[in-house]
Amino acid sequence: MAYREPEVTVIGGGPAGCEAAWQLAEAGVRVALVDMKPAALSPAHQTPLLCELVCSNSLRSDEPTAPAGLLKRELRRAGSLVIASADRHKVPAGAALAVERFGFAREVTTRLALHPNVSIERRVVERLPDGPTVLATGPLTGGALADELRRLCGGERFYFYDAIAPIVAAESVDPAASFRASRWDKNQAPGCAEDACGDGGGDVGVGDYLNCPLDQATYQRFVAEVQAARRVAPRDFEEARYFEGCLPIEVMADRGEDVLRYGPMRPVGLVDPRTGRRPYAVVQLRPENRYLTAYNLVGFQTRMAYPEQQRIFSLIPALREAEFLRFGSIHRNTYLDSPRLLGPELELRSRPDVRVAGLLTGVEGYIESCAMGMVAAWFAAAALRGETISPPPLTTALGALHHHVARRRGQGEKFGPTNINFGLLPPLDGKVKKRERGALHAERAGRDLDAWLAATGRAAGRAAAS
Repeated sequence: MAYREPEVTVIGGGPAGCEAAWQLAEAGVRVALVDMKPAALSPAHQTPLLCELVCSNSLRSDEPTAPAGLLKRELRRAGSLVIASADRHKVPAGAALAVERFGFAREVTTRLALHPNVSIERRVVERLPDGPTVLATGPLTGGALADELRRLCGGERFYFYDAIAPIVAAESVDPAASFRASRWDKNQAPGCAEDACGDGGGDVGVGDYLNCPLDQATYQRFVAEVQAARRVAPRDFEEARYFEGCLPIEVMADRGEDVLRYGPMRPVGLVDPRTGRRPYAVVQLRPENRYLTAYNLVGFQTRMAYPEQQRIFSLIPALREAEFLRFGSIHRNTYLDSPRLLGPELELRSRPDVRVAGLLTGVEGYIESCAMGMVAAWFAAAALRGETISPPPLTTALGALHHHVARRRGQGEKFGPTNINFGLLPPLDGKVKKRERGALHAERAGRDLDAWLAATGRAAGRAAAS
């Protein structure tokens, strides 16, 4: 067969790049999928296979009433190669979808290698090519390519270390043990300075803070538990270097019992209306979305293990029954300030022929990365046809992730990576019981996604599912 010049270059052979290449190829677009392995291996990779899972082999819950399960169901309906391959190589993992790593990666590699519209190139990319490109190089993007991306982004909006605070569902915060107020009647947050940390100060832009007070005994027990908590150790390629203005709460606790209450837990400027006095310490919760259904624990970035976070944060009276939509973490994670740097079709504003996919856009997780590769490919394929398509509906997991990445933020609103969670979706109509919420989200999302797939000429469950 005669060589045909590719129409789109996809850089990166992880879940996002592989999904993007497949979706483009299935749309009749000629694709060059470029991956640096085996010419070079990042510290996280061990094989030359595409779509290698470098951390856990779990893609999380497969229940359609859970956020991760809902996203996987949508990916299946839209013809995802990555999820179809995962389904064929699943291993027992209860309600989760976990895979046999080697068989899964080998199948993805083989199916792409055999696709007539895909050519796989094994080389290191040091500069963005001319012409339509999907950039999906992931959280360890480095070298000359990272330098070029940094220049295109203006330098200050290209992050290398990610400090993430936990998020809780608003309805799970005990109203009897919390109060709504801002310091000195101003929307000023505690903790990190605005220019130093993703959980910093400035105007919230949406509503007031929820304040969770602690008395002296509760605070002292909380600090002791944080000091003794099991922590996630940095990986070999991660240096434990933190901004002084954005320290993990356990590092602050290790420096002394009172450090936290002079930092992110300081009660200055707050009066508990139930007592008329300033609390001994306080945890402030900031709205995470415009629907006020999710709240961020301000300044609570942490490397404590997830079960420890669940246990220790539940010592805070207002959070005894809290539902955590996201736990805190700190790790190396190259990503863009996408709402400011990307257009509505995930294109770089400074290079509109380059679309960004995967974790670089500011999502977390294998399936979220795959989803953003799929959406970026849909936009790229439409552009080649001279068409414009709308993003998936906001009521779907795919659409909610796109909205999280692409929505322009108001003054003071912060952007940071996140997994799929129900806090990203519009709230359901009326008062809904917690046990019914997932099923109602799944019903609404399925209906709206099927309508969108039909309207854009995509048949649900096509291609990769076979």
